[in-house]
Amino acid sequence: MSAENEIVKENKMGVMPVNSLLIRLALPMIASMLVAAFYNIVDSFFVARITDAGSAGSAGTDALVAVGLAFPFQTLLIAFAGGTGVGMNALLSRALGEKDYHTVNKAATNGIFCYGICFLIFFILGTFFSEDLIRSQGGTGLALTYGTEYLRIVCVFSFGIFGQFVLERTLQATGRTLYSMITQMTGAIINIILDPILIFGYFGFPALKVKGAAIATVTGQIAAALIALYFNLKKNPEVNMSFKGFRVDGEVVKRIYIVGIPSIIMQAIGSVMTYSMNRILVSLNEAGVAVFTIYFKLQSLFFLPLFGMNNALVPIIAYNYGAKKRSRIIKAIKCAMVYAFCFLFFGFLLFEFFPAALLKIFDTKDPSLITYGVPALRVIAVSFLAAWFCIIAGTVFQALGNGVYSLIVSVARQLVVLIPAAWILAKIGGLDLIWWSFPIAEIMSVICSVFFLYRINKTTISKVPDHV
Repeated sequence: MSAENEIVKENKMGVMPVNSLLIRLALPMIASMLVAAFYNIVDSFFVARITDAGSAGSAGTDALVAVGLAFPFQTLLIAFAGGTGVGMNALLSRALGEKDYHTVNKAATNGIFCYGICFLIFFILGTFFSEDLIRSQGGTGLALTYGTEYLRIVCVFSFGIFGQFVLERTLQATGRTLYSMITQMTGAIINIILDPILIFGYFGFPALKVKGAAIATVTGQIAAALIALYFNLKKNPEVNMSFKGFRVDGEVVKRIYIVGIPSIIMQAIGSVMTYSMNRILVSLNEAGVAVFTIYFKLQSLFFLPLFGMNNALVPIIAYNYGAKKRSRIIKAIKCAMVYAFCFLFFGFLLFEFFPAALLKIFDTKDPSLITYGVPALRVIAVSFLAAWFCIIAGTVFQALGNGVYSLIVSVARQLVVLIPAAWILAKIGGLDLIWWSFPIAEIMSVICSVFFLYRINKTTISKVPDHV
């Protein structure tokens, strides 16, 4: 198919009924994110069953704690990957809406360059500082050993996830979410297959325990990146990723990070939050870290599909902003909010009524996980009733080039409210009260999100002409 015909086909971003367009673009991403959420759970499902003759307690719980202690830095890595992708995707989609294909191609090549710099940073971090980072949260014994191994592998081989992010974003920006789904699902399936083989040593492989889980993860990411590269080269003619005569374009990089840096900082704040929570929880009871880790795995079943829909929402809003179609922007936001509420309300019901069943998925033979985990899941789930609105509002801010609003909301929620509240509640009531910091913080998030959504509607959306 010629590039011209492909461009005409891509114009569905500006002409297809919005609800149908959102569903069509989002379903492949939601499906791939569900697979990703599933493999997150499967990963911990196997890790929780690790045994070690030298462990004084439950090696499975130690392994969950180790993964939890590595999680803040894994989140930081994803923050750089995701934030750079948000900035690049917004620039690509807006340029496509404006038919500025020169900027489209420069955004792609400069975006790849930015990802290369990100990889070098995390390669150095993982190679030289993994043990210090795990130890700084209170990690000792097997948790320290396992956590160091896991974090080092994830960082040293992070070129896989960085490559996957940048190449999937170029597919998403041009509306080719089916190919993006294929790459994500393939990487997740490879991870799921390799997890038990490498963790427990099946089919002649050595039993690598937590190290095996990390190797399975990075192998899936590298495979997904290679598949996404193929699709971009063969199926995405609008985006030219040739580096012949390439020079870094400071203006393009600046435009990527005007949107991307607030997103990076916002997600990095999440890393600071989990790091701080881990330190507080370790001081109370190490089982609290395992419960916190399990919570993050379980909530991914509802939040990751929602983020998949957000990935479809960003190019729809950005394209129609560039094409001057205000009514389509508003319609997309309203549809996304309805679906977001449904995702998280379903999660709320499961967490409230079936917490023990969810926790028993991670059978470490440690009864404290049920004792501490059931009230934790029920309390944290209350925050789901407001989180859907805040997530969609943040996506709107980013798509319209106002990522700083999302940053302010995130800072208010996680640093100004959540961590101080968690510290105070831990002092007052220990693990029984600390989880209420999440619903309390969500109240602040809603207040800020409503204010900024009203403001961006008044200053930006309402001033967009409506070219039908």
